[in-house]
Amino acid sequence: MTAQPLESLTAGERILVGGDRFVTVPPALAAAFTAGDRLVVVHDTGDLLHIPAAEGRTVATAVGDAVDAFAALAAVDDDRISDFFDRFAALLEDDAAFAPIAAANEADVASARQRGRATGRLVLDGKMRAGMVDGLRVWRDIPTRRSQQVGEVRHQGWSVAQWRDPLGVVGFVFEGRPNVFADATGVLRTGNTVVFRIGSDALGTARAIIANAVAPALAAAGLPAGAVRLVDSAAHAAGWALFADQRLSLAVARGSGAAVAQLGAVARQHGVPASLHGTGGAWLVAADTADADRFELAVRHSLDRKVCNTLNVCCIVRSRAADLLPRFERAAHDAAAARGVAPAIHHLQPDDPQLATEWEWDDVPEVSVMIVDDVAHAVEQCNRFSPHFVASLVSQDSAEHDRFYRSVDAPFVGDGFTRWVDGQFALLQPELGLSNWQGGRLFGRGGVLSGDSVYTVRLRATVDDPDLHR
Repeated sequence: MTAQPLESLTAGERILVGGDRFVTVPPALAAAFTAGDRLVVVHDTGDLLHIPAAEGRTVATAVGDAVDAFAALAAVDDDRISDFFDRFAALLEDDAAFAPIAAANEADVASARQRGRATGRLVLDGKMRAGMVDGLRVWRDIPTRRSQQVGEVRHQGWSVAQWRDPLGVVGFVFEGRPNVFADATGVLRTGNTVVFRIGSDALGTARAIIANAVAPALAAAGLPAGAVRLVDSAAHAAGWALFADQRLSLAVARGSGAAVAQLGAVARQHGVPASLHGTGGAWLVAADTADADRFELAVRHSLDRKVCNTLNVCCIVRSRAADLLPRFERAAHDAAAARGVAPAIHHLQPDDPQLATEWEWDDVPEVSVMIVDDVAHAVEQCNRFSPHFVASLVSQDSAEHDRFYRSVDAPFVGDGFTRWVDGQFALLQPELGLSNWQGGRLFGRGGVLSGDSVYTVRLRATVDDPDLHR
């Protein structure tokens, strides 16, 4: 049977989901859908995603440019890639070149505030600007890992070499954080290309960064223009279309849990590997032997701003509740006072479903605290309710730290503040994202996805004996 193009939808018609369920087409979708549009059915949830033809064409063009650029990069030497990062950094550092970017960001921030949107991660201030410059210079200076031999198996009369080589086109959907541009262009270091889609809050800033920094740096370094492409659309459908494009070699999403999960489902249904970073929130445990000053500092330094590695749930063993709970509350109030506010503290009991909630805050630090019987009880609660992301233990018992590491199901385990979990801060490599392991432990790589970890392994045979056969 030959599949026919879908040219229309009828309100109330049934759409098969997952082979054993169906959903019905709502009237608004039926009215909006026209010939040339695309319908993606998310089999995990039954969501019906409408991709208008115009959004599909915009994405297809951007991905096509990136595919062509990927092929062209094979003939580009590493010095030119280094030159791109150097020029990109220099343009961000130059006040004249940065002025239109700053103006665009101010407009984005003002628009977001007018619409009641959070702006804590959107503001491209001096600290973020300096961090972007530093990150780009890390990529400039890091030794290349493009086309490197990583192993060899020798046989009688022939051999097989293993080579680390570029992967392809990386599709990237992220929230309104301008610094992600500096992080994610790191995929060029290993010979890959990238296509971005950013939300409406930061789209103006993104356009300005492309026009005033990325595009001029690519041109001056002699790299193909399609090596870094922005999907110039704020529509969610653009993100769905991007992750449904089977020409992608990797789909990376950062943002809110539900949206990221949906994007990941779209990618997987279309055979595109996905690296997802949705739900975050770190857990901190204070043991019986915890140093009170160290604990208080760990809490304070884990609540300085809201990102994925911010403290979300703190567990205090019952034997230390009397002295450590006041320390926890003081640290939370100190973190909030730095913002001119008071914290929102949730005193929860073990097994409370709210332990699984990631507190999303912009200015007012929000955090949960729970009294547990012992460290083992805290680990049990963490493994049950946390996003399996960051876990930290404050204890003076080294054997207890070893037990904690072995028993807690988290890729990032520490002994103090939780905000160390960051590719550039911890590993001196700007990150594409932190995988939170909600779907279980990752196959074959760690939880930090960085630009130089986007690669494939190819095999190359060399036959010395022309009579070799099987």
